[in-house]
Amino acid sequence: MNLTEEPVVVHWPETHYVFVEKTGPFMTTAPQAWQTAHSLAPALSEHNQITGYMSLFKVGPQIYRAGFAVAEAPQQLPDGLQYEAFNGGKYSRFVLTGPYSNLPDACGRTFAIVAEKKVALRDDFNIEHYVNDPRITPEEELVTEILFPTK
Repeated sequence: MNLTEEPVVVHWPETHYVFVEKTGPFMTTAPQAWQTAHSLAPALSEHNQITGYMSLFKVGPQIYRAGFAVAEAPQQLPDGLQYEAFNGGKYSRFVLTGPYSNLPDACGRTFAIVAEKKVALRDDFNIEHYVNDPRITPEEELVTEILFPTK
């Protein structure tokens, strides 16, 4: 697994975020949320510019959001999608290069590193930012940023 082991502190900008939210175990809810989000993407893009793909999640309450960054507050939001102006802020970033199937193990490892290094976390969503497009990027070249909300 090609995962950075040293977190880098970054600032995540305020983001217009459109998403599908599910609660429950991520191994079940994440694929369901993405399936719904992808099915609604064509309708969303009719009136809005999608600028990125990302998930937001909170482990304790098992909240998972699959969605899209959009250029501005959305117009004519399709039924089934929610909108939030996500504040962003200070995050500790890890980078996974390779297939999305490595994400469960990579996330487990990053949580262990954050605990080992005693990174001070704030109560906010973790982010998985899917940097490149899986439709045109070879699986071994996919880049995913795994970000932890940091004090």
